[in-house]
Amino acid sequence: MKQLQTIPEYICPPGEENFSIYTDTDSVYVKALPILRYLYPDFDQKIDDEKDDLLEKTAIKFQDVLNDHYQGIATDIFNCKDHRLEMKTECVIRSAYFRSVRRYAQWITREEHIKNEYLSFKGLEYMKTNFPKYFSEFFYGIMKQALKGTAKEEIDEKILEFKKKTLSIETDIVLLGNPTAVNTMDDYVERKPKPGELFTPTSKGALASVKAALRYNDLLRYWGLDKKHSFIAQGDKIKWIYLKDNPYKIDAIAFLDFDIPDKVRTFMNEYADREKIFESVLLKKLQGFYGDIGWVLNLNPHSSKFFTF
Repeated sequence: MKQLQTIPEYICPPGEENFSIYTDTDSVYVKALPILRYLYPDFDQKIDDEKDDLLEKTAIKFQDVLNDHYQGIATDIFNCKDHRLEMKTECVIRSAYFRSVRRYAQWITREEHIKNEYLSFKGLEYMKTNFPKYFSEFFYGIMKQALKGTAKEEIDEKILEFKKKTLSIETDIVLLGNPTAVNTMDDYVERKPKPGELFTPTSKGALASVKAALRYNDLLRYWGLDKKHSFIAQGDKIKWIYLKDNPYKIDAIAFLDFDIPDKVRTFMNEYADREKIFESVLLKKLQGFYGDIGWVLNLNPHSSKFFTF
């Protein structure tokens, strides 16, 4: 798990092991494995359900110790008869991944003392609306397998196979589009194209998605498709992709999910830069995840054979 912040000395003096992994508002996540191995020397030999039983049993014991301590603080320090603070064992987590504050994934096996196994995700990149569903579902599957202990080599192979699938012309290019909204498109239009000009001049600082939307409109007009198909307008929700070198020398093009002319689809299938899309949308995030858990992602598993001496 990733350590998110320096723990103050009043919680854990320097040199002592810190069992607190993550805190947020009124929640505390505690690393229980060292405690369980101390209390139960044969803990590692237990099956998973037995481990969960022992973990919950131990958590309840520490919960009671903490609540008794709160009572002592109330009476001895604040001269109060009762206190309103109470720690409660909320869930048992078999494994977890913490990216940063309020961005994490966890494999929960017990909740409120009831067996209830599921994966919980919060705030991670792949959950955002501007992340293509095609990549999001794959990223979810990879994290799920990692949390459940699948071997790195097996996960590497799945990523390699997914990359091959993504680069294949058999995969619909529409699935690879970056979803976004072009709320500021008109702000970057310098003027309408003059007679003989194909592309709308854009001002400096225009986002790639804005340029892609304007280029779609330009090609729609140039190809004479604007009578049957809709232009992209400011505020529209679109998808856009990177392009390889093409006859029009444009870097990206956008499209409307509900209205894609056949000529635009053919153009995208021929000139989509699938490698760049895979790297920019998914690969960097996978590398970040791998780095956080101490892995190295290698999508060329045979490369080491050529550099072994």
